[in-house]
Amino acid sequence: MAEVILITGGSRSGKSAYAQKIAETLTGPRLFVATCPLIDDEMRERIRKHQKKRQASDWQTIEETVDLAGAVSGGRDYQVMLVDCLTLWVNNLMHEAQREGRDITEEDISHLCRELLAVCAELNSTVIFVTNEVGMGIVPDNPTSRKYRDLAGRCNQIIASGADTVTIVTCGLPLHLKQRDES
Repeated sequence: MAEVILITGGSRSGKSAYAQKIAETLTGPRLFVATCPLIDDEMRERIRKHQKKRQASDWQTIEETVDLAGAVSGGRDYQVMLVDCLTLWVNNLMHEAQREGRDITEEDISHLCRELLAVCAELNSTVIFVTNEVGMGIVPDNPTSRKYRDLAGRCNQIIASGADTVTIVTCGLPLHLKQRDES
């Protein structure tokens, strides 16, 4: 059974750097699962900078915007997997559903998150998930943004409930919310 670690925090809080730091203290082959779609030149530059930070530590990278359970399952040969990030994944799922003319619900997200945790339970590695804490701000002024906040919140709660360790990062500093021996 994989050790599951969830790292959360606000935008630019240092959570991705913290997650990478943890991952690089672990031995064995490492896989970075990137969920960010390439949508414009600014995002291309962000992706390039993130890739450069991983170059020295022998990371393999795959890009998967929607099928995270499949990507994690396909990473069975890696001792360490870092998935960055769940909130972009939720965004991608919403976009895909809209493109297909269907709705995505909290029940759908719950099912996908439980499926993801079930895949982790079959692994013998460490899986680190990065996510944004989006529920600490103001209530969004439109239905789509409120739905995104709700879906991301549901995702975070389910992954946190199945995680061995949950840490929130703010101002670059980690605060441990759940340790392996807690429930």
